[in-house]
Amino acid sequence: MKDDAILKSPNSPGVVLVAGATGGVGKRVVQRLHQQGIPVRGLVRNAQRGRELLGDEVDLVEADITLPETLNARVFENVRAVICCTGTRVQPVEGDTPSREKYYQGVKFYLPEVAETPEYIEYQGVKNLVNAAKPYLKQRQNEKMIFDFRQPLPNFNSLWGAVDDVVMGGVSESGIRQISGAALFEGNVSTANSGGFASVRTRPLDQPLDLSAYEGIELRVRGDGNRYKFILRGDDRWDGVSYCYSFDTVYNIWMTVRIPFAELIPNFRTKTIETADPFPAGTVTAFQLMLSKFEYDGELNPTFSAGGFRLELETMKAYGGPPLPQFIMISSAGVTRPGKPGLNLEDEPPAVRMNDQLGGILTWKLAGEDSVRESGVPYTIVRPCALTEAPGGKALERDRGDTMKGQCSRNDIAQLCIDLLNAPEDTNTTFEVREKG
Repeated sequence: MKDDAILKSPNSPGVVLVAGATGGVGKRVVQRLHQQGIPVRGLVRNAQRGRELLGDEVDLVEADITLPETLNARVFENVRAVICCTGTRVQPVEGDTPSREKYYQGVKFYLPEVAETPEYIEYQGVKNLVNAAKPYLKQRQNEKMIFDFRQPLPNFNSLWGAVDDVVMGGVSESGIRQISGAALFEGNVSTANSGGFASVRTRPLDQPLDLSAYEGIELRVRGDGNRYKFILRGDDRWDGVSYCYSFDTVYNIWMTVRIPFAELIPNFRTKTIETADPFPAGTVTAFQLMLSKFEYDGELNPTFSAGGFRLELETMKAYGGPPLPQFIMISSAGVTRPGKPGLNLEDEPPAVRMNDQLGGILTWKLAGEDSVRESGVPYTIVRPCALTEAPGGKALERDRGDTMKGQCSRNDIAQLCIDLLNAPEDTNTTFEVREKG
C-alpha cells in the first residue's frame, strides 16, 4: 500500500461558520460541509426554522448580522473561516410559494420586490459580521498534516522502524508504536560498546513530499526532559546527508515544537557539512526522531543521560504556507454596473436594470464587498451570475472586470465555497463566475 494511505491531509482544525445558513446557497454549503466531515456551524436568525431545514445534527447559533450585539463569542467559538451567504430577501410582486420556488428557479422572470432594506443586510450586516469575526479569525497559517497519530494509521508498522546504535556495535534498543491518541517512541539508550543513540525512522517514501511552500515542521510532543533530534532527508539514500534540529522537552508536559527549514543543520554522521544550499523542502523523503549522546562535531548532548526514555508524538505537520481565505463572501455579478457610463440596460440582468427599484441592492452589495476588502481578514469574494436550482455538476468559468453574464447552479457555487477554503491562490481576490457553455 502506498504511503498516502497513512500520510494524512485532513481538514484544518476549527469550525467553518456559515452565515445565511437557511438561504439557497447557504443551506447547501452547510449540508455539504457536514457530509464531507468538516466541522460547521450555521448562523441563523430563527433556530427553529434552521432545525427544520438543516436537521438536528448541525450546530446552529442564533444571531442577526444587522444587530452587532448578537455576534458574540458563542458565534465565533473555534471558528477558522466564515462563508457569508447572506442576502436581502427578494420576492415576486405577485407572491411566491412557501418554499420560494419562483424566486429560487432563477430562469423565468417575475417582477421582483425587496422585503428588507438592502443597506442593512448587504452593507451594514456584512460589515458587522466581518468586523465581529476579525478578532477570532487569527491568521491561521496554511498547514499540511503529515502524520496525525491521534487516530490509528493502517500502515504504521511497515513505515516506521528502529535504527539504533547496534548498527555500530552498541546495545541501545528502541521502538515506536501507536497508543491511544499518539505515537510512542521509547526504549533504553546505552553508552556501552561506544554506543549512545536510539532512533526511529520512516523508510524512504514512495513519493517524496513537496513542502517547498511551507516554512518548517511543527511537532506536538510530550517528553521526559531529554533533548531529542528531529531529522529530515531530501534524497533516497539510506546513509546520505541528513538535516537535523535539536529540541528540548519538559517532563510530562505537552508542547509544540516548531522546526524552521532554515535552521536545519546539514550533517553526515554527526559531522556538520558546510554548504550554501538550503534544505531541499521540495523532495522530503524520510523522517526520523533520535535520542543521542552526541550533538554535532564532537559536542555532547548537554542533557543526555543513559537509560530509559519516552517521547509521545501527537501530530507532525508542515506550517507556514501561504494564507488561506478566511472570509468567503457570496456577492453578485453586476455590482459595479449600475450607473456605469455607456451601459445598455436592455442587455443587462434584471438586478442591474432594476437596481434603484430594489433599494440599490447591487450598490449596497458593492459597499459590503468593500468592507470585507478593507477589513484586513484574508478573503475571497465570489460574484455568481444568475443562480438556479439546476442539479449542477458543470464546469465553472471565472472572469474579472464585472462584464460576465450567464447562470450557475447553487449546488456548484456551494461546492466552490468549500473548495476555496483550501485555495491559497484565491486569497484576497474577487471574481465573477458562471457555468461553461
